[in-house]
Amino acid sequence: MLPQSASDPRRLNLEDAKASDAAKRAFFRILERWGIGTDAARVLLGSPSRSTFFSWKRGEGGSLSRDEFERVSYILGIYKGLQVLFTDDRLADAWIKKPNDAFGGRSALDRMLAGNVSDLHAVRAYIDYVRGGRS
Repeated sequence: MLPQSASDPRRLNLEDAKASDAAKRAFFRILERWGIGTDAARVLLGSPSRSTFFSWKRGEGGSLSRDEFERVSYILGIYKGLQVLFTDDRLADAWIKKPNDAFGGRSALDRMLAGNVSDLHAVRAYIDYVRGGRS
């Protein structure tokens, strides 16, 4: 469980280095499963510099910003939603790159690579809609 804010025990403390480290580890593990390369991964994180990105990938570097936490949160939600929808992990991991009518015939990854947080939200919302709220 990630550390919570002292002012509101239900809120994640975004300034806690352990929370950032856990979020970065989860992000890189998921992207490895999905077969996402460096350039695409940087876009999904909001385009940090290459040196910052590789520092984070090595488990070093500073804390994530609020925007980066939000982006990682969407990626985690997308991953979890796909795990709920598909009983086969390989199908769940492959879905992200498959063409989808919901995204104009493009893949969910293509939509997410438009680079805006709202694009990550759109993919997450679609998966939640298809899931029908099952967890």
